Amino acid sequence: MPKSENQPESVYNPDMSTTTSSKVDQAMPAAIGYLVILAVAILGFQFFETGMQKVLGIILLVAFAVLFALIPGRDAPDWKSHLHLALMTAIVVGLIAMQPSWGVFPMLFFVLSPTAMMVFPQRLGMLWIGIFTLVTAIILFALASPWEAFMTWLPFSAGYWFFGAFARALANAEEARLESQHLLTELQTAHRQLQDYAARIEELAVAEERNRLAREMHDTLGHRLTVSAVQLEGAQKLISRDPQRAVEMVGTVREQVREALGELRATVATLREPIETDLPITAALQRLATSFEQATALTVHVNLSDESPTLPNSHRLALYRAAQEALTNVQRHAQASQVWILFEKKQHCVALTISDNGLGFPAGTQETAFGLRGMRERAAHLGGELFLESRQGGGAQVKLILPLVEEVEADGDNSTTPCR
Repeated sequence: MPKSENQPESVYNPDMSTTTSSKVDQAMPAAIGYLVILAVAILGFQFFETGMQKVLGIILLVAFAVLFALIPGRDAPDWKSHLHLALMTAIVVGLIAMQPSWGVFPMLFFVLSPTAMMVFPQRLGMLWIGIFTLVTAIILFALASPWEAFMTWLPFSAGYWFFGAFARALANAEEARLESQHLLTELQTAHRQLQDYAARIEELAVAEERNRLAREMHDTLGHRLTVSAVQLEGAQKLISRDPQRAVEMVGTVREQVREALGELRATVATLREPIETDLPITAALQRLATSFEQATALTVHVNLSDESPTLPNSHRLALYRAAQEALTNVQRHAQASQVWILFEKKQHCVALTISDNGLGFPAGTQETAFGLRGMRERAAHLGGELFLESRQGGGAQVKLILPLVEEVEADGDNSTTPCR
């Protein structure tokens, strides 16, 4: 019906054939309506008795056709649509009253019934079809014999409801099509957004991998090369006084460089931690402390927990790198003579503390040191914390705390258990 011309158009249509088919489907009800009006006009005109009746009938039919072409859409005010249908109903009533003995003009309600269902919501549309049915019955029973009126009214009333139901089905199908098209547009938009998000995630993943590689290179090569530089400086000073000791120190440097080269190859080739997967964290820390003590001549006090917890690789790597970085910083900056390594297993967490009796942390250390920033990032990634503190008695202290998530979930305790 004309209402179809006022249906909102979809913003996006992925298939042009769908749009063409939809326009044809929308134009068909209106074309059928005009065809019915033309048929009624031709048939009704033959049964008008007088010239004046024919003139009046033609005027009413033309007025009906004009009003049918100007049917308001669903976006129009309700009062306007009701007034429009009321005028068209009055015209049909006048035509039926002019020829009550021959049921041709009630066919115009075949046009108004689907129009009402297309223009109004379903309940109001059904109310208008009920009005058409009632008006037809009143006029026919008032102007014709009861039997003739009933036999004329019954098929017409059934036709009103049939065409109304058919129009409602078409309207529902059109609404469903528009809704599907709207959802498709939203899916297209969401798909484009997901593609953008995927590209951003890929960029972030590349950046994260670069940062991780930078930390790996800094933690491994930085530590080894620092120790080697210290050894070479010491060997250079001892060549004249103690050649044997100098030779031993050069041998230590050679081993450090060899290990650094192996770790570099492992990092570049596989980006995997140089700690053996079956090596407990306490054994790894003990080996690191012994190597550091031999290389630097600093006294290292090691206090490791009797309980060696089974830790994920990520936790063991973070603890090992933190100890490595802290010892490297002691050697570079602290001017200390003694170092303490303390590893504790507490409820729901592990804690590693590296302290020295040196100069302590200079101002701005937390913000500027690349190695310490890497340690802090590792800790945050695992839900832990890194603390840079002054040691009681003088010096600096680095403390790394990592939660044991599996123990927290096993105990069902979601509260944070402090390890400090």
